[in-house]
Amino acid sequence: MEIIYQPYIDPEFESLIERIYPPRICIDNDACEDCTLVKVDSANKHGILLEMVQVLTDLDLVISKSYISSDGGWFMDVFHVTDQLGNKITDESLILYIQKALCPSRRELRSGHASTEQTVLEMTATDRPGLMSEMSAVLLELGCNVTSAVAWTHNTRVACILNVEDGFKGGPIRDPIRLTHVEEQLGNVVEAHHGKAGERSSLRLTAPVTGQTHKERRLHQLMYADKDYEWHHGCDGEHKENSCDVSTHVSIESCKEKGYSVVNVRSRDRPKLLFDTVCALTDMQYVVFHAAVASKASMADQEYFIRHKDGCTLDTESERHKLSQCLIAAIERRVSHGLRLEICTPNRMGLLSDITRVLRENALSISTVEVGTRGERAVGSFYIKDASGHDHVNPNIVEAVKKESGGSVLAVQKSKEGAPSQAASSSRTNRSMTNSGTEDRPRFSLGSLLWSQLERFSGNFGPIRS
Repeated sequence: MEIIYQPYIDPEFESLIERIYPPRICIDNDACEDCTLVKVDSANKHGILLEMVQVLTDLDLVISKSYISSDGGWFMDVFHVTDQLGNKITDESLILYIQKALCPSRRELRSGHASTEQTVLEMTATDRPGLMSEMSAVLLELGCNVTSAVAWTHNTRVACILNVEDGFKGGPIRDPIRLTHVEEQLGNVVEAHHGKAGERSSLRLTAPVTGQTHKERRLHQLMYADKDYEWHHGCDGEHKENSCDVSTHVSIESCKEKGYSVVNVRSRDRPKLLFDTVCALTDMQYVVFHAAVASKASMADQEYFIRHKDGCTLDTESERHKLSQCLIAAIERRVSHGLRLEICTPNRMGLLSDITRVLRENALSISTVEVGTRGERAVGSFYIKDASGHDHVNPNIVEAVKKESGGSVLAVQKSKEGAPSQAASSSRTNRSMTNSGTEDRPRFSLGSLLWSQLERFSGNFGPIRS
């Protein structure tokens, strides 16, 4: 037997550079009149851009522009941010929180205090009306309490993550025999209505673990592993939404003089767009060396100079085609279709089962779910559609859900222009795009802007506010 010796590397060595050169986080309210600049200067590592965007996105901050550079071993980024009302970030406690959250050591501390004392259910399958209702009913029958639920549907596929606890004793379900039984029963529900033999599905119930992946990033990973992007029916690199005339377009070119592949993404602006795009690039093992992101009116433009983690560019048509499909899928997964029902009600065991049962009994399907608990109350939203896929839902459904939940229910009708515009993570205004407005304007080159101005931006990193 051949013995292979490998050098031992102390795990502490990986964080040595960060400890020697800790990141500089500058919150600048003086450079721009209408936004706050969040400037990050840090040692570079794979995934750091996603971590930064994730922190700002989780705070519901609006990112209207961003300039990114990570050549060599250093990462420099400038985010133009406001709050949801378009105001600068002036609250000192929030500023201090951002500075701490963007620091790697603090980030690890935050994730260590994340709620991990619950069992996690992950599922992907073919989407069909009533699936969420049947799953939540089985969980209730087996004595499991759902404390939070997030689900996306895209291209006939569904992915969901449920946080579950023991409905009788509280806390996570640790008994492996019981976990196996619950998983088997849920698997029977998922498999029960498959129209074709061999249709893809997966279901996993896991005991609590530390350092769990960010929930929305995990949803992206589940749908990517489920290959929802292969169900794309548009033309190469482009997809037109049924609800509007605005297309999501991805183009990939080669920048041979710099040794990069250049990815341009143009789409309707919406909340968390930047997070979703960077998620796809990071989880597909692409490294962003330079990027520029900007939004105008209801449209967002993103340009990325990337290489694969192994240093290669996208040299084949199949590689470019797959990345285009995956980026389009990442952008479209979060786009919510249907009538939005916002709920706020006292939390109790079986609440999700009761609400979804009412929707199923009224022949309504769920396209998106995001429900959680805040103290003793359950809050969140459901996007629902009728059997024809439209959001023209009987108004009586609101009263039915309200009666079943015992709390307040608000129906939010989607405007003709779509959801409120949000800048490359979200935008400040709710202005609609006119036919002659955005589309007829000459499209500026983010690449030329990046190369001509990035050095000036990174050179303007001012002192850290203490």
